[in-house]
Amino acid sequence: MSKMNNVSKSKLHGLWALTNRELKKWYKTPVVFILTLLQPIIWLGLLGNALNLGSLVGSSSLTIPPQVITELQLTPAQITVLQGFFSNIGDTIMQGTFGTTSYISFMAVGMIAFTALFTTMFSGMSVVWDRRLGFLNKALSTPVSRAVIILSKVLSATLRSIFQASIILIIAVPLGFQFGAAFTAVNILGVFAFLFLICMGLSSLFIAINIRSTRIETPMAVMNLLNLPLTFASSAFFPIEQMPGWLQAVATINPLSYTMNGMRQLLINSSIDYSQLALQYAYVGLFALVLTTVGIVLSWRFLNK
Repeated sequence: MSKMNNVSKSKLHGLWALTNRELKKWYKTPVVFILTLLQPIIWLGLLGNALNLGSLVGSSSLTIPPQVITELQLTPAQITVLQGFFSNIGDTIMQGTFGTTSYISFMAVGMIAFTALFTTMFSGMSVVWDRRLGFLNKALSTPVSRAVIILSKVLSATLRSIFQASIILIIAVPLGFQFGAAFTAVNILGVFAFLFLICMGLSSLFIAINIRSTRIETPMAVMNLLNLPLTFASSAFFPIEQMPGWLQAVATINPLSYTMNGMRQLLINSSIDYSQLALQYAYVGLFALVLTTVGIVLSWRFLNK
């Protein structure tokens, strides 16, 4: 009997039980689970192919106009040289701008972080629902600490995001995703490490914002306020260097930008700058550490019945 009591009071046991409960609400609801799979497919399939920036700078759009050949009186040899130059300039522009010749590869990495953002946003909503449905009162009446209650929601959101990221990478390959020359199978673990850190930080942020809320409208308002700034003030769809100066200042402190740029180094870039990669891990790791600590401290003070 004492052994059972010791197990029931274990923090790891409580963390696993609450995390498993959160995950069951996801994978045991067929509609929610299917929508989780369809969301990245729709975003990547529609948006990724609609924003076909490669076609704008492709060789077909950069051929030599006939009037130019006539006015400059180009010889056949000169025409051949210029056509060879123009046939490769599209890939050169794409490589120099996006670090890859395939825009869908660039955007797919941004879509991974974008999906993680939306998944973690619902962590704050989960706290409100648990309070309204009475489950939070039951959880607070158990020996499980308040920090474990918060961490279970953070961990479940992180695991869901990693699952969706795997789906995005799998479906992106037949859609034209191109791995970089520096890619190895080990790099996938590095991508998951980035996802783990950013999801820990973002989920803790949204939980901290909504920890005292009793109205479902509050997390919805927070989601509507933050999702677009966090997404478009980052390198999700376009390199930071090509943005206006004021937007660059915002994007360069956005942890999503560091996450995406780090994952792009591991997945699509031709080479890896390990000093820059270490800085990106440090920035995202510090973000996760600070926000998770804030979430735990706030749970001690404000998470109540």
